[in-house]
Amino acid sequence: MSKIHYGSQPSGAGGNKLPFSPAVRAGDFVYASGQVAMDERGEIVYGGIEAQTHQTMKNLEKVLALAGCTLADVVKVTVWLADTRDFWSFNRTYISYFPGDPPARSCVRSDMMVDCKVEIEAIAYKPVA
Repeated sequence: MSKIHYGSQPSGAGGNKLPFSPAVRAGDFVYASGQVAMDERGEIVYGGIEAQTHQTMKNLEKVLALAGCTLADVVKVTVWLADTRDFWSFNRTYISYFPGDPPARSCVRSDMMVDCKVEIEAIAYKPVA
């Protein structure tokens, strides 16, 4: 099985290249790297967990689109929250992106590598045409 890497290698602080691909296709599955609430300028958006969840989901949609996928193709999501008190507010925002049958999901509390409240990664299933 061949792998296809999507997107350019992201940069971190000081322009240093980060050692991961935004998305990778392996057969019929697409693995999207964890996304955070970073805007087009590389800044974390303000506004609390709801605003950060919206931005994170928009970023996830963009990464999935690189591989020809949408949120409707997502079968598994992993979520990291910086604060467990944000869980219910996060859920109210998150579910708006999966109005039908939501994907399987894991959600844990974790310290973050950047100053954000949420990180989300996804696995999508879209058979190769």
